[in-house]
Amino acid sequence: MPITIPERPFESFQKIARAKQGFGCVITEKLDGSNAQILIEDGKIVGVGSRQRWIMPGKETDNYGFARWVQENEEDLVTKLGDGQHFGEWYGSGIQRAYGRTGNDKRFALFNTGRWSDAAVRPACCECVPVLFAGEFSRRNVDQVMRDLAEKGSAMVPGFMRPEGIIIYLPGPRILLKETYEHSDGKWKSAPVNDNAAAEAAA
Repeated sequence: MPITIPERPFESFQKIARAKQGFGCVITEKLDGSNAQILIEDGKIVGVGSRQRWIMPGKETDNYGFARWVQENEEDLVTKLGDGQHFGEWYGSGIQRAYGRTGNDKRFALFNTGRWSDAAVRPACCECVPVLFAGEFSRRNVDQVMRDLAEKGSAMVPGFMRPEGIIIYLPGPRILLKETYEHSDGKWKSAPVNDNAAAEAAA
């Protein structure tokens, strides 16, 4: 059969970074909540999602009340976030490890630190995941950040001593990696909660 041009967008193979190239990285705290997103187009919220599906307010259709929260904060979200697909973690009371939040205290922490770390820029109803390290990507630096987080506790919620782990972003190849204390194939088995945290984490 004759070869023709297909009627679909062309997708090329991804560009491959050179192995000898050193990469910078941005390491943030990994929150143990529920992945969430807000899709805004032409100044309107056209979709609210969890990790795997679109959601809407309702007992059977929401995800820990995130869609309802978006609806209640629509004006602030649309005005400050603007058009785009905005990802973050919906965390707090009743979600995973809760971080000591009680009642109906739930928060939305945006992932894009380059854009939303400044509280004056992002919506007042939103937070942003904290940057723990920015610099050269190396095993040594990753291990040090994990030790510091275990010893000092959550940077997102000061005083909470059971952080989940970290997210490592490599801007060059645009790769996301994660390290967690629990359920990890690495040496980090659990986040210690006492004064000997750093020593125990390194063991």
